[in-house]
Amino acid sequence: MARPIHHVQRCATALVLVGLAAPAMAQDFDLDALIEAAKAEGPITIYASTGKIKTSAEAFTAAYGIEAIGTKVDGATQIELVLREAQAGNIVGDVIISSDAASTLAQLLPEGIVTSWTPPDLAGTIPEDAQDPLVVWRDPAVWTYNGEKYETCPVDNIWALTEPEWNRRVAMPDPLNKPSFVDWFNQMETHWDATIAAAYEAHFGQKLDTSNESATAAWVQALAENAPLVTDSDSAAAEAIGTPGQDEPFFGILATAKYRDNADGGLHLALCEGIEPFIGFANPSYGLIANGTASPNAAKLFLRFMMTAEGVEPMTVDGKVSGNEAVPSHPDEPSGVAAFASRLTPHLAATGGEDFDRRQDWQDFWRIHYAR
Repeated sequence: MARPIHHVQRCATALVLVGLAAPAMAQDFDLDALIEAAKAEGPITIYASTGKIKTSAEAFTAAYGIEAIGTKVDGATQIELVLREAQAGNIVGDVIISSDAASTLAQLLPEGIVTSWTPPDLAGTIPEDAQDPLVVWRDPAVWTYNGEKYETCPVDNIWALTEPEWNRRVAMPDPLNKPSFVDWFNQMETHWDATIAAAYEAHFGQKLDTSNESATAAWVQALAENAPLVTDSDSAAAEAIGTPGQDEPFFGILATAKYRDNADGGLHLALCEGIEPFIGFANPSYGLIANGTASPNAAKLFLRFMMTAEGVEPMTVDGKVSGNEAVPSHPDEPSGVAAFASRLTPHLAATGGEDFDRRQDWQDFWRIHYAR
């Protein structure tokens, strides 16, 4: 019998989030004063998990005359770097745009290493659940098929991926190496488990027995036992799915940023629009200011810049969705995910600390059931 995954009570780390200072009201916010204060400070360094942060930093410098250096630092490495800088009292990263949501919510914010700040004059178009902490963008990972082989998506339900037809034909980044996937498992179990159970019934015509484990755990187990191809990157999953000329191409889930390889690499990636119950998930990147920065006003101004179309443009062209609803999708984004954003599971920060606490459980669960 499978080792059950059970719900746990909300951990203390998940409850500390609300300890941040309330943002100033829009009518009390003076953008011109912020700009002047920022110009009086030194240069800033920004950490983000995408190399395109360099382009945004250059645009910020061009707009305000304030030197900004964008540095790509991947999720887990970024968290460790920020923690060490804080412990050493040597702040290098003034702004952190963290893609490791659970670690941010369980470590950086509760320990007072960073602060979230939402631009008051833009708060009216930033949803409340994206303000504390500030969601600069959401990075979708979507179910994807080979558009050369299939005219329409060959999969209509995530439970179909647990059946023999898709044995060894599902490609995805390795959940043991990409924490956003195990965080997604926990988010689904916590918030959408009944939806996963309903999808089972819709596919198999009978109710799922959840007396021993959640519906999400049952799906994760069945998927793992169906021997998916786990890759070391989204790029490798994209090649397995989208390479032309395949008789039986892989189906899988990957970041929408890889859809640019349709043009750049000759792939045939297509969004599975109709799959139930969700087309994928949206992982948030939180905009944070390092406590102890010598340039707090410049850091605030940079975060405000990233909540505009100009600032986030290098990311929206890859399918990332701005946390500011007033920023439209990029017209050249190739996946078309913006039209189906409501069918992505969001990441709910209120239970993000719980995701962090459950990571090892989910990774062990995957490791136990994964069929090589």
